[in-house]
Amino acid sequence: MASSNAVARDFARVLPNALQSTCSRTEDVLKAFNTWAFKREQPSNADLLRSFVSRAVTQDEPLSFVAYWGKGIRDEVTEPDHRCLQYMQQMMDRIGAVHQAGTELHLVLTDTHARLNGHRVRSINKYFGAIEAEAANYGYSSWRLKTLTDSMRPALKMISCADMDYRAELVGELQKSAAKWYRGGHSVEAGARRYFDMNMVERRVIERVFPNSVFLTFNSSDMRILFPERLPVFYMYSIKKGVGVKPWFQ
Repeated sequence: MASSNAVARDFARVLPNALQSTCSRTEDVLKAFNTWAFKREQPSNADLLRSFVSRAVTQDEPLSFVAYWGKGIRDEVTEPDHRCLQYMQQMMDRIGAVHQAGTELHLVLTDTHARLNGHRVRSINKYFGAIEAEAANYGYSSWRLKTLTDSMRPALKMISCADMDYRAELVGELQKSAAKWYRGGHSVEAGARRYFDMNMVERRVIERVFPNSVFLTFNSSDMRILFPERLPVFYMYSIKKGVGVKPWFQ
């Protein structure tokens, strides 16, 4: 039987090699997708992103991503939607080429935002139903944001409007967007503030339901406050390098 000292020496020799292998594989995965071919700017927290990738590598699990998918005036899936799904799949394939466990992508369909903007339930269900079918073809899961939020509501401490720390610059940007898309029956400013309030709750839902997922967004870092605090945020183009317009608004 080997002595305890011999076992300790063997372990000491093997451990650095194992750590080096993990670090090397982590960097390979990062290099596969954290490039300007996909990202529009640097991720929110490089160290946190690396730790999420390292966890997937160490545990030989799929690298998980979660992303919002919204709704514009269209009820049908058209070319921009297809191109966006294909573009995201290109990134997933790049990761899969160096990470045997592959990836998983969760699309969270923002029916709550669509309702706020005044879209009818029938229109919302028709478009998101079509997106769910297309996403399934790629092996992506789809979730309705209202369902997720309702399921988590008992565990959430809801935030009242009185508690909100509205940033003038951000609200100004949200009002510009609301002027284009909000048809909810109130003022543009009221619509923008309600959108902000909803996101403050919903971002906490996402980080609870998908605690090990990297959050993908087609927005810039100007909107960082709207996204889950505890997840790394990857800011990516929407349909190809240089294009950041959301597919549902094209």
